[in-house]
Amino acid sequence: MAWRRCALAATSDVITSCTVPNTAAIAFDDGPYIYSEQIVDTLDTNNVTAAFFVNGCIYDDASVQALKNAYSKGHQISSHTWAHKDLATLTLSEVDDEFTQVDKALESILGVKTAFMRPPFGSYSDTVLQVANAHNQSVIIWDFDSGDSVGESATQSNAEYDALVASHPNTILTLNHETYGHTTVLPHAIEVLQGAGYSLATVAECLGLAPYSSIGEAGAKDATWTC
Repeated sequence: MAWRRCALAATSDVITSCTVPNTAAIAFDDGPYIYSEQIVDTLDTNNVTAAFFVNGCIYDDASVQALKNAYSKGHQISSHTWAHKDLATLTLSEVDDEFTQVDKALESILGVKTAFMRPPFGSYSDTVLQVANAHNQSVIIWDFDSGDSVGESATQSNAEYDALVASHPNTILTLNHETYGHTTVLPHAIEVLQGAGYSLATVAECLGLAPYSSIGEAGAKDATWTC
């Protein structure tokens, strides 16, 4: 593994905001989940693309279908690593395994090698940045949190978006979670962001970068699709 030790001399960039002026990136963590189809339908209805940072055992039929559905409609699929652990507390080999398992799954299911990852809890260390670099992935954080993961109601999340738009930053990079219902929040977010003149984009688009380091053929489900 000498090549790995050499590769780990460098670290990946940590990205906390979009760079393309007047863009707002809508991004979801913790999927695929039961709301995936609903979220994608809402995005499609409004002609908006978003980014999905996925984690966990995603080889089951429902997860595979959700991933393929979102990917086929132009949404960005990226890594949230495997077991939703605090990566900053892990050893180098443990961090590498968290990356590798999701990378392998996405390449098997979709045929892609993602160029982006978002660490669980936004927590990272130099070791995490080194491993991300070895996997050719930029580390994505955020500059706006909808509050859904800390128990804010839909009304409160809507108010967070209203306050954000009122402050009108040049760009917006959001944190939302796929594990919470967005029946009212997502349509409201889209409405107020577009109403304020923002161009809604994937994370890759708001950075002017490619979402994947390579795109190949999706695999066929076999005995290797297991956790």
